[in-house]
Amino acid sequence: MLDPGATRASRQSPSAAWTSHPLAQLTLVRFLGFLREPEAMFWVFVFPILLAAGLGIAFRNRPADVLRITAVSPQLAQALRQEKLLDVAEMPAAAAEEALRNGKVALLAVPAPGGGVVYRYDDTNPEGRAARMLADRAIQRGAGRIDPVSVTDRFLREPGSRYIDFLIPGLLGMNLMGSAIWGMGFAIVDSRRKNLMKRLVATPMPRHYYLLSFLLSRLLMLVVEVGVLLTFGALAFGVPLRGSLADLALLSVLGSLSFSALGLLIASRARTIEAASGLMNAVMMPMWILSGVFFSSQRFPAFAQPIIKALPLTAAIDALRMNMLQGAGMAQLMPQIGVLAAWLIVCFSLALKLFRWR
Repeated sequence: MLDPGATRASRQSPSAAWTSHPLAQLTLVRFLGFLREPEAMFWVFVFPILLAAGLGIAFRNRPADVLRITAVSPQLAQALRQEKLLDVAEMPAAAAEEALRNGKVALLAVPAPGGGVVYRYDDTNPEGRAARMLADRAIQRGAGRIDPVSVTDRFLREPGSRYIDFLIPGLLGMNLMGSAIWGMGFAIVDSRRKNLMKRLVATPMPRHYYLLSFLLSRLLMLVVEVGVLLTFGALAFGVPLRGSLADLALLSVLGSLSFSALGLLIASRARTIEAASGLMNAVMMPMWILSGVFFSSQRFPAFAQPIIKALPLTAAIDALRMNMLQGAGMAQLMPQIGVLAAWLIVCFSLALKLFRWR
């Protein structure tokens, strides 16, 4: 005798059968759960855009700053005004001293008793050092010094060479890491704390479906997450995308999966939100500093470079920058892809072995 339930299931269309599949239902739960968290939405979508806008404006292309200095004699002030990058104010000695102490001027120029000029400035202040160099150049030229070599300045301000072009791939990599690790870790630990996983284990659902649902929900969010930041960078600052869009999509998927596997490993044993938060911050904070999000990782000593290059965030950011700014293809990105793939395989394998359902 035929089972009526089995007969009804056999009559379902393929799309209806997929939407009723346990893995599809779990993935939908993960996706909707993320959308219902305003804090998560802020950190994934709003925060990187605000950061990119603020830093992009702060480090925008602009003319060189004019430094304000003061002199105590008309002749000295006149000579210093030959330098266009100096704003020279003539003041009495007492007022000039006061302005220098209060930081209103970067340098004070005083005629020396035996001839020459005395520069008073704070040598620990970059503006003071720059003002001293410019002031001395003006004084020496005023005294008849002739530069032996003619020079010409040519400024490089092309898209791809600006700070904002360097920043957007870094923010994208940081966002991939943060959303994957936080989204994975907090959801799993919260379910374990509420004994939801204990109940799911008692159902006929295969256990790997539960873990795969997190990875699939991350892929659904990835399209919006990457698209919003890249669109903002292109429209607001003209950030270029010189590589293949398909390669960029593959890099983003691989990076997100690698960070998701790392988040799964971090959350595999943690029982409280506090413990998971501490572990995640301990893992992510060093990469925020070392991996070149806001400045080049090459600033760190040479002996630390092999370790920095082996970090997943460094590999993700380097690959994104090479694709977006240099137009690099997948063949040129194989070292970074290898690092991300290794983190994905190792972390996911360890997480499956160590994962605690109760």
